[in-house]
Amino acid sequence: MKPALLARLLCSSIVFLIILGISHSHAADYRPAGIQPPEPLREFRGAWVASVHNIDWPSRAGLSPSQQRAELVSLLDLAAKTGLNAIILQVRPEGDALYDSKIEPWSYWLTGQMGKAPSDGYDPLAFAVSEAHRRGIELHAWFNPFRARATKSVSASSNHLSRTHPEWLLPAGSQTWADPGLRPVQDRAIQVMVDVTKRYDVDAIHIDDYFYPYPKKIGGKMVQQFDDSRTYAAYRAAGGKLEITDWRRAEMNGFIQRLYAAIKGTKPWVKFGISPFGIWRPGYPRGIEADLDSYEHIASDARTWLHEGWLDYLSPQLYWRIDDRPHSFSALSKWWNDENSKGRHVWPGTASSRIKSDEDPGRPASEIARQIVVTRETSSTRLGAGHLHWSFAAIKSDRGGLRSQLAPLYRTVAIPPASPWLAPPQGPPAPQPSIQIREGRAVVIFGKPQANARWRLVQARPQPGGEWFTLRLAPGGAPELMLPDAPAEIAVRNVGYAGQLSEAAGFAR
Repeated sequence: MKPALLARLLCSSIVFLIILGISHSHAADYRPAGIQPPEPLREFRGAWVASVHNIDWPSRAGLSPSQQRAELVSLLDLAAKTGLNAIILQVRPEGDALYDSKIEPWSYWLTGQMGKAPSDGYDPLAFAVSEAHRRGIELHAWFNPFRARATKSVSASSNHLSRTHPEWLLPAGSQTWADPGLRPVQDRAIQVMVDVTKRYDVDAIHIDDYFYPYPKKIGGKMVQQFDDSRTYAAYRAAGGKLEITDWRRAEMNGFIQRLYAAIKGTKPWVKFGISPFGIWRPGYPRGIEADLDSYEHIASDARTWLHEGWLDYLSPQLYWRIDDRPHSFSALSKWWNDENSKGRHVWPGTASSRIKSDEDPGRPASEIARQIVVTRETSSTRLGAGHLHWSFAAIKSDRGGLRSQLAPLYRTVAIPPASPWLAPPQGPPAPQPSIQIREGRAVVIFGKPQANARWRLVQARPQPGGEWFTLRLAPGGAPELMLPDAPAEIAVRNVGYAGQLSEAAGFAR
């Protein structure tokens, strides 16, 4: 088989069992060999999957559980086929849950009625984690910490925080917020994220840019859409000295620091990611303009969070074009990477959904391809670049031919970058696989799951001395992996929870 054809087959494998009519004579058995495969390509290739307003999944509220599952499987199949290795799934859009929670009610966006569970008892988050991992895809659970109601047109259930704690609420334009300056509100948000960290096999906890509510531009000025003066007055009455915007930032900084510590105290290997507004402050870097000052208006001091290492990855929402000088994607990507003194991951968000959109009618899909190249060129660490697509809907609809633009960029399978600061002292053990040949195809038998082996990495070389190809990751509990053919050489490594690699077990025919 030609190497190019094998490469295409390996890249398109979806659930590790590829049904192909390949005729091949039975080759010699595989034997252990002292093979040293190359390092796999490292790049984070993710997409947000929003549940609020049924933006990405499920397609509408009230679908049957079987329809929801079918949609999610189709989404994950397409994600794998496209070349993604991470999905950021929104599981708490408005003080609710798209998973089985004893703390918060089932989401309206799932069942069509807040507080109503799926009729067959399935748990969407558990299902999503399992199905994502089967396809070599990380599953990041995405939370909105402070938004309490995304719309006023849906009735809240009796156990929603708007009913149980109305004293927490702040009107914020057309939405309702839980007051971020109240410590019980912060504690509640941390509680639900730690609960998911503890009970689900998620790869990361993720929050977006919603800290304090966004202001509205009125008459050329940015005007706040909420009133937290009572909370601030209580702070001052208790002896607080900070001015109101400094106090809000101090509250958010403390919240981020405590949340990071709580996640690490539960499962140290679970990553924590934040996706803030893409411009920290107007004028940073020089020449960047914005009506919104996220530092001042919404208390988002993401530069401090990055400087302090209170996160594992930062995904600033860089939703502008490269050539948009006042908001240049490339200038902002470089600036955020230059601020990365702790060596964390910086994986910018791209506005793939703005291709041929009302917001940006002339934006071509090639703009996103160019931006991905920029993220590779401006990455500040050797761990691997990365990016996130807002949102998966753009990939699903192939907006402007996006998938054909991504294909050459994703031709080589990539695994997520390692996070060495999360790694335990000992790396994952070397695997102990065996190789069988069934109907002309190699089958890697992994054996029993091994401690500290999050994933199995398989690489193959069609001919001795030829090019190596990387397959999509297999979960650590997978019993076996069938290849599309019987290549000359196969190497198997374990991948630890922090992404570190074990020694390789090599085999040759």
